[in-house]
Amino acid sequence: MMQGRGAHNEKNVLMRTNILVCVVIVLGFLTTSIISYQSNQGIFYKDVESVAALTSEGIHHQIDSTFIKPVNISLTMANDSLLKKFLAEEEARMNDDSFIEDMRTYLNAYRDKYDYDSVFLASAQSKRYYNFNGLDRMLPEGDPENVWFYRFLQSDEEYSLNIDNDEVDKAGNEITVFINCRIYGADGETIGVVGVGFRVSELQELFQSYEDKFGIGVTLIDGNGTVEISTSRTGYQAENLFSSCPYPELKEQILENKAETQAVWYSSAKGSGYLISVYVENLGWHLVVDYDTTVMDQVLARQFVQELLVIIAIIAAVLIIITSVIRKYNQKISELAVAKEHEHRNAFQKATEQLYENIYEIDITHNRAASEATERYFESLGAPENTPYDAALHVIAEKQIKEEFRQGYLDAFLPESVLAAYERGVENLRYDFMIRSDGETYYWMRITAQLFHWDEDDSVRMMVYRQNIDEEKKRELYLYDRMQKDSLTGLLNKVAAQETIRARLLEQPRKLFAFFILDIDNFKGINDHFGHAAGDTVLIDFSQALRAQFRNGDIVGRIGGDEFVAFMPVPDRYAAERKAAALVKALHRTLTVEEAGVCEITTSIGVAVAPGAGKDFETLYKNADYALYRTKKQGKNGFTIFNGR
Repeated sequence: MMQGRGAHNEKNVLMRTNILVCVVIVLGFLTTSIISYQSNQGIFYKDVESVAALTSEGIHHQIDSTFIKPVNISLTMANDSLLKKFLAEEEARMNDDSFIEDMRTYLNAYRDKYDYDSVFLASAQSKRYYNFNGLDRMLPEGDPENVWFYRFLQSDEEYSLNIDNDEVDKAGNEITVFINCRIYGADGETIGVVGVGFRVSELQELFQSYEDKFGIGVTLIDGNGTVEISTSRTGYQAENLFSSCPYPELKEQILENKAETQAVWYSSAKGSGYLISVYVENLGWHLVVDYDTTVMDQVLARQFVQELLVIIAIIAAVLIIITSVIRKYNQKISELAVAKEHEHRNAFQKATEQLYENIYEIDITHNRAASEATERYFESLGAPENTPYDAALHVIAEKQIKEEFRQGYLDAFLPESVLAAYERGVENLRYDFMIRSDGETYYWMRITAQLFHWDEDDSVRMMVYRQNIDEEKKRELYLYDRMQKDSLTGLLNKVAAQETIRARLLEQPRKLFAFFILDIDNFKGINDHFGHAAGDTVLIDFSQALRAQFRNGDIVGRIGGDEFVAFMPVPDRYAAERKAAALVKALHRTLTVEEAGVCEITTSIGVAVAPGAGKDFETLYKNADYALYRTKKQGKNGFTIFNGR
């Protein structure tokens, strides 16, 4: 009897043990599944944010690059004196075929040079519309197709963009982005509209490439939310983005904020995702980048449910056979849990690598590549296998990066620099530099990096995106050079000359420099009697002769109508005097001007020697100008060295 009770008690103990084990197993599996689900979801969301941020910045820069050239070309035409002359003569020569042919030739020259689909001119007086084929049509008010013209005339904008079908003969009514620029007459009134156009399909192809590569949606909208350009829609259909998107509640937030980039997660009955909006100031439009995560969220949720069903099935099996094989079964359950966790992580990692193959990850805290793909990337750039990150960075800098950019590259991306930036709250790094991949030819490259905290090993990591910006950088440097130059003479303009001289004085405050102010004698008489064309001829000839008297490192600029400056290092004051005397002689020229005949050109010069006559630009200019005044008072065609007042 006692034995039976003992067996019964033993059975009860075993049953309680079995139940306890089952409870522990259930809790263990649930905890593991929840943690795994949250971890995978967190990894996915961080990758989504990184890809969306890097992609939006890349698209933003490409949009700026695409539009800056046609805007500048349209503004150049709008300020062309020849075009203004055409419009001024239009009424008198309206029926003159040669006049229309001249206009066609002018517009076609711009079309051929820059390869745009449309180059046009619309007259505010006659309402005529010219293009590279000649006179195309009239623009009567009240016609819906001409709303863009009258709306622009009534606005205060210097230039604007609109998307419409190209009605020009043989254009096929293709949807086109038009840049419209205002032409002002002599009285300041608008006399016409000129501009260029290119097919909207060019931008649609760019957007489609991002959608195909990263699975994101890219849209440009105006200030009302109307879609201007997307892969399948244009402003020609006048469709509002917020009437069909899954995030209509974000409309005001997106359209009213023009100061900073906005990034937000959204979720609605129509879908969920991560959205970034950027205001493109040059266009007055908003760039909306939408990473739709609806499908991935559903996949993760289904995987979680599947794991729960697997757990229930396993527990049912355990309850049936646990009395005989509890220890063995517990061991199998443990092995199954570990194997499932590893399997799930490996599957997610492979899916992530396939989806984001162009994004590289660095473990900054542990000074190493954070993935096999990144290791292979380092090896392709010349770093041996398993090289620490900082050592690999030095190898890349030495072998591939142009010398003047190496230190900046290292200062930006060495582990200690990245960690210091992260501590200051910096989340994004960017550096432009020149690199070569063939061992010979350098080209411009941009590295954009996003910093974030990796919870699993408490490390700081960096996602890296490399972009070839060679064409963009060359255009940028070309435009910067154009901004520095005087449009008539090609010398430095007033602002560029001032800033360059100021910088030189700050760099070498104790060095002797000669500062020259040169004024063309009696230039006003040439302008008044023979016109500005003759004056321009004199200025161009004078500037070329002046530039020829100085070395490449010297500073030569035009700071007024007929006033020029030059700045150069000298060994002593006597060298400045000799140079001034040589300039007076070299610039005393006889010039044949078509409008004026033979002109004798002389110059008056004032000289101030730094630092004795001034240590800053303003003081040097004032004293050299005083010396110039003394030269003119003494009869012109000479020079004066400032010796005090």
